[in-house]
Amino acid sequence: MRTLARAVLLPTFAIFATGCPHSESKDTSDAGAVTAAPASAFAPRGSQDAASIRRGPRLYVSDEASGEVTIIDLDTNTVAQTLSVGKRPRGIQKAPDGSAVYVALSGSVPTGPERGGPEKGVNGEKKDTDAAAPDRSADGIGILSTKTGALTFRLPSGTDPEQLAVSVDGTHLFVSNEDAASMSVIGIGSKSIEGTFRVGEEPEGVGVSPDGKWVYVTCEATSDVHVYDIQAKKMVAKLTVPGRPRGVAFLPDGARAYVTSETGGAVSVVRLPDHKVVKTLKPEGENVRPMGVAASPDGKRVYVTTGHGGSLVVIDTSNDEVVGTVAVGKRPWGVIVSGDGKTVYTANGPSDDVSVVDAATLKETSRIKVGKKPWGLVLVPREE
Repeated sequence: MRTLARAVLLPTFAIFATGCPHSESKDTSDAGAVTAAPASAFAPRGSQDAASIRRGPRLYVSDEASGEVTIIDLDTNTVAQTLSVGKRPRGIQKAPDGSAVYVALSGSVPTGPERGGPEKGVNGEKKDTDAAAPDRSADGIGILSTKTGALTFRLPSGTDPEQLAVSVDGTHLFVSNEDAASMSVIGIGSKSIEGTFRVGEEPEGVGVSPDGKWVYVTCEATSDVHVYDIQAKKMVAKLTVPGRPRGVAFLPDGARAYVTSETGGAVSVVRLPDHKVVKTLKPEGENVRPMGVAASPDGKRVYVTTGHGGSLVVIDTSNDEVVGTVAVGKRPWGVIVSGDGKTVYTANGPSDDVSVVDAATLKETSRIKVGKKPWGLVLVPREE
């Protein structure tokens, strides 16, 4: 959790009713509003026009503390636009066709070591009770148009959305609701919460398997991973992993998933479709706390950020062994690999920048300054 600055609230233009016809545990909060947000209401700043940005590959960075999304032009590794989106943007993903970027916004006040308190509920530690009351009107999933470079809509999310994943067919979002111990299923077409499902405490990472069958949800405080069957619309399995699981990534062939555990200092290798942990890696190094995770497009490597370890760890998936470590910025969190597999990017929270790593040489080649406390990353490929 990170200490945050004041951010811009999304204005409310229209509210529609939502429902949870497939819920196992109904979300009773009032965070179900759908908010229309005209592009004119969020004028982006930057040096390039929308048409220029559309042509090249772009990296979208959620800046948690400044309430912004930074758009980086990857042809030049420079900031093209900065867009105010709302409170605490964290999880960020794109539509399969690249037409939209979805960002999780939360009105919950952060807790944890950055604001002087302990991490919540880990190994019996006291929870930080000094946080101000949450602003539930700020919760939602912002939709950014990649055509116009503007925020156009806000979907309901359930309370305190942290991370999200997009269904393979692009019709649904799966969202971790951190303070509610639940996962919300959001229909993009219906603009409503279509189901809410109970998971472990403090859910964070969310991932959809490449075959579109499974959703994995990591739960920090209970050290487990819950498995959701998309077709059956129910939770079907639970895995135990080392302390405070954070991220999850699947190999392109869907044969394995990799789950990072922060306080456990580990990466769990999970076999599908039986959802069994078959190996646990313990990367070496000082203060190594695995956080973000991403697989290369060819599935030969998995990249893991180490948080306070200040590094990027490289795993060879042929034998699931660590084969390299790269020093990057301070407390790297989000990580993503370019479409050609040649470059890896990490979001470095305390240093307010993004590291650019050459995958062949395993060297950091540059850093790009972004907003305050960059958290997540998503890459939109070059427009054809």
